[in-house]
Amino acid sequence: MQQGPRRYLVLLPIALALLLLAAWAGLVRMGWPWPLPARLVLLHGPVVIGGFFGTVIGLERAVAIARPWAYGAPAGAALGTLLLASGLAPLPGIVLLIAAGVVLCAVYVVAYGRQPAPFTAVMGLGAASWLAANLLYATGQPTFVAALWWMGFLVLTIAGERLELSRMRPPNRHRQAVFLVLVGVYTAALLLSIAAYDAGTRALGLATLGLALWLWQNDIATVTIRQRGLTRFIAAGLLSGYVWLTVGGLLLLVYGGQGAGLLYDAQLHAVFVGFVFSMIFAHAPIILPAVSGRAVAYSPVFYSHLALLHASLVVRIAGDLLALPAVRGWGGLFNAIAIVLFLLNTIQAVRRGRKATAAA
Repeated sequence: MQQGPRRYLVLLPIALALLLLAAWAGLVRMGWPWPLPARLVLLHGPVVIGGFFGTVIGLERAVAIARPWAYGAPAGAALGTLLLASGLAPLPGIVLLIAAGVVLCAVYVVAYGRQPAPFTAVMGLGAASWLAANLLYATGQPTFVAALWWMGFLVLTIAGERLELSRMRPPNRHRQAVFLVLVGVYTAALLLSIAAYDAGTRALGLATLGLALWLWQNDIATVTIRQRGLTRFIAAGLLSGYVWLTVGGLLLLVYGGQGAGLLYDAQLHAVFVGFVFSMIFAHAPIILPAVSGRAVAYSPVFYSHLALLHASLVVRIAGDLLALPAVRGWGGLFNAIAIVLFLLNTIQAVRRGRKATAAA
């Protein structure tokens, strides 16, 4: 990695600190009696999406296109979230988050110019969804509407990445056309949710189910799960994530536009925790070296944070659907513990990788 971009790696610990802050806020929202200003409790969603995902995805994309201005996306996401969370400058904070979304969209415009492929366009739609969510949030639209667009940011970005990697197992033209139609329906559902939230949510659930089915049928993970070591772990993370994407789609379709409450928690976190964090756990051993230049040594202990994430999410979703807030609270607590365990396991893997590199 060049020396210039290396200084932007300071954004990674900032993003992780914001993730932990958002997790703490989420647990307080669930009823855990821990100290936290009420302002931060309400900012759980913007902090985790902008502060963590916006920073990490923006940094990954900036490294990929190697343009200095592209680092404005992760820097704007991190600084904007810090200002928003501090309460000292919320307006400049949200302006920076909007600017970060604009820069990330521009990154994908450049990327599409270099490689005009469908997967680049789909990831660009993900960035546009993040920008739209930030604009909706800034203009006072209900947070539950913006949340669907935040979800779109992550689902479309990940789906586009998986389409890119499916070049290892190329879908035929018909299947690729089906994928693009599903993305179109997904995008239309997001637009519909602004004017008709319940109908848009149900349509989004249907499109999510379609994307989950497509990924099940076409992802190379269904083949690589038979291999060993890191390859098998990655496949396990991906496939288990698709299970939760399917669950999330069903919950959105069946229960429609929830604005708050237990069902709303189940709808969002089946996707945000079950699907998205499964993808993070699976991709971290590949993405972290690409972004930071630091090797990650695989260990079977990685399965511990993946298994804990899924087991605790089953408890959480069961608590939501059975209207048992205490059960939901314990599930949410162990969701957070799984994420902390992932961070600790990854730190240890980086240390092992550094020792192995030095020995070589």
